[in-house]
This record gives sequence, structure tokens and C-alpha cells, in this order.
Amino acid sequence: MIELRFHSRGGQGGVIAGKLLAVAFFKENKHVQTFPTFGVERRGAPVMTFVRISDKAIRLRNQVYMPDHLIILDPSLIEHYDLTQGLKDGGIILINSDKDPSAFGFPDKFRVVCVNATHIAIENRLGSAAQPIVNTAILGAFAKITGMVSLDSVVAAIKEEVPVKIDANAQAAVDAYNAVSEQVLQ
Repeated sequence: MIELRFHSRGGQGGVIAGKLLAVAFFKENKHVQTFPTFGVERRGAPVMTFVRISDKAIRLRNQVYMPDHLIILDPSLIEHYDLTQGLKDGGIILINSDKDPSAFGFPDKFRVVCVNATHIAIENRLGSAAQPIVNTAILGAFAKITGMVSLDSVVAAIKEEVPVKIDANAQAAVDAYNAVSEQVLQ
């Protein structure tokens, strides 16, 4: 079983990102589970979303405490929380950022990759310039970096589940997929 943990803030689409990724994996005949946890329901509050993927039925019903990979939609969370708590050695940390991965100072036992999902979301008019919705863009980058799910399945999930700006959201995933450089994948 593969376990993922998303870290975002309310209003960025982290909960929907988990759902979309689960749908994409389901389209590839995987068993999936996704659910969020958050405190006060308000824009800007920290949110965690969990996704499990398996070839067999998933019977666990608890939070993901030891994720294989992290997806961070808001890099400001890194300054305030130990987001790597429980992350398995060799885990990928995908961060929505225009910075170089080394700027975050994570230990070498993790593989850190950055993609500027904010810029991609703004280019595709997802949300506003002040509060872009970065969830679909980050999923395209996740597909490219991990190779665990195809871009086609991610785009199909977006087209099936996203109620507004369907084409723009699908394009954001494609743009982020293409934005991840080949040298990052080595």
C-alpha cells in the first residue's frame, strides 16, 4: 500500500486534490481511500488530506502517520510545522514553489521537488492572483515525478469530477506535468 499526505490551507483545494488523485488511481484499477482532517473550517486554516492506494482492499480507517510521499500546496506551512513527521526514508516531497528544492533544507534522505503550481494556476485563471487554486496543477506534477499514475487518468478525473473551469483545470495539470524538468526526475 502507498500512503500520501497532502498539506494545504483551506481554500487551496487540498481536499479536492486528494479526491481527484483517488479517482485517477481508481481509473487504473487500484483500491483507494481519501479523507481530510482539519480544525476550524475557514479559508487559510491548515488542512491535511490523506490518500491510500493499493492493489488490495484497504481496511485501515485511520490517519496516515507514516506517508510514503508528501504533497505541499502551501510552502509557508513548512516554516510552522514539521511536515516530514513520519515520512519514510526516500519519500518524495513535492512542493508548490518557485524556489530551488535545496532552499527548504530537508534532509538528504528525502527527494524534494518543486513546481510553481501557483504560477500555472494563475496562468489558467484558477482562483485569483491573490488566492490561486493550485490543486489540479500539483497533481500533474505528481503524475510526472512519481510515475505512479498516468497524466491521462489525472486529466480524466479532473474532467469527471471538477464542476467549473474543467478545461482550465485539465490544462493546469498538463502544464505542471510538462514543467517538471527531466533533470529533477533523475
